[in-house]
Amino acid sequence: MIETIKTYLEEQRDQHIEELMQFLRIPSISAVAEHQPDMKRCAEWTAESLRKAGLENIEIMPTSGHPVVYADWLHAEGKPTVLIYGHYDVQPAEPLDLWDTPPFEPVIRDGKLFARGSTDDKGQLLLYVKVVEAFLRTQGSLPVNVKFCIEGEEEIASKNLPPFVEKYQDKLQADAITLSDTQMHGPGKPALMYGLRGLAGFEITIDGANSDLHSGLFGGAVQNPIHALTKLLSSFHDADGKVAVKGFYDRVIELSDKEREAFKQVEPDENKVRTDLKVDKLYGEKGFSFYEQTTSRPTLEITSVSGGFQGEGIKPIIPNRASAKIACRLVAAQVPDEIMEAVEAHIHAQDLPGVQITLDRQLRGNPFITPIDEPVMVAAAEAYEDTYGVWPVYTRSGGSIPIVEVLGRVLDAPVVLLGFGLPGENLHAPNEHFHLINWDKGTETISRFWLKLAERNEKA
Repeated sequence: MIETIKTYLEEQRDQHIEELMQFLRIPSISAVAEHQPDMKRCAEWTAESLRKAGLENIEIMPTSGHPVVYADWLHAEGKPTVLIYGHYDVQPAEPLDLWDTPPFEPVIRDGKLFARGSTDDKGQLLLYVKVVEAFLRTQGSLPVNVKFCIEGEEEIASKNLPPFVEKYQDKLQADAITLSDTQMHGPGKPALMYGLRGLAGFEITIDGANSDLHSGLFGGAVQNPIHALTKLLSSFHDADGKVAVKGFYDRVIELSDKEREAFKQVEPDENKVRTDLKVDKLYGEKGFSFYEQTTSRPTLEITSVSGGFQGEGIKPIIPNRASAKIACRLVAAQVPDEIMEAVEAHIHAQDLPGVQITLDRQLRGNPFITPIDEPVMVAAAEAYEDTYGVWPVYTRSGGSIPIVEVLGRVLDAPVVLLGFGLPGENLHAPNEHFHLINWDKGTETISRFWLKLAERNEKA
């Protein structure tokens, strides 16, 4: 069967790439209000593409922002149901002068398709639609049941999708969830990303006197909010860079020996990292490699500090306010609100007289992990191996995609991140592109993945 599917996809390749280029010509920039008509047009294009592929029950479902496009095909009796998540919105294209060709006029050069959204995420999303088409045209059915949930707000933090998933939990219910919005380890080197860090972000504000004060008249006698802030910030870490907040590491799950071995396959050369960053030494929690520190350990980073006169020259005052923004990256089992409460307790335990301290909780997203021995992960790894000729490496990301955790938790299903992008494809940057060899390999991998799930003839 797989050879029939591959033959169909090869025969239809030019037409499918042309359809992808049509998709890419729509400037569906969710962050910019003037592109609201383009967002509507892109949702409609997406729905029509699903219809043409043979999917059913297609709906453009409203949210408080941009709509979600839904479709399904549910006739594979006794087989698992797979929910495919993706997004049709893209990042703004600025700075436009750094693009070699216009961002919404797709062009193919040297086997790469250049356009905004080509790798993030229109190119990878359309792979699934064309696999559906291939099965229905050649076999008349799919090996598994499928549902599509395609949003228009991923690039603006998916703010309306969590309540949508909660509201339509029964409609979206599945045995496994897949998305392709991540990268491979390198050309010909597939990767299964099985973990993402969570996020807890907040702003600390320290207020002193009721106005800025003359430093000659009041200096040394009135607490300076910047002094208080710097003392506070310096208390967050010990001399080795480990977070000194009580309870910060309580829920951290240590890596298994199998994970540590897997990490060795993807660990970057630390000397190269240091050279590339132009720093003379790497720094951080002792006993962990650079890759472990940036993917499987939690962090507390001070991302900005402000206070006092910021103009040219010196204004000799004691400012009445100072502030800092903090971002904590969290790992599996940590809870954002618990971390914020621990940080708040740490703040109030410091001896900082003469000032008032407030903490504004702003960002939160739970970490995500799918065990690498989960049956759907094994099926995905086997599909990668059959397609690329090598077993995939297992990776974690230091970044956060909060909606991944929301989908897995609310729908109580494992999430598989099948990435077909490559490092250096400039997602979110000028000259974004997608290597078309991974269009071909991507459709094959997804086809094999679905067949392997069906072969198990049981719920994934």
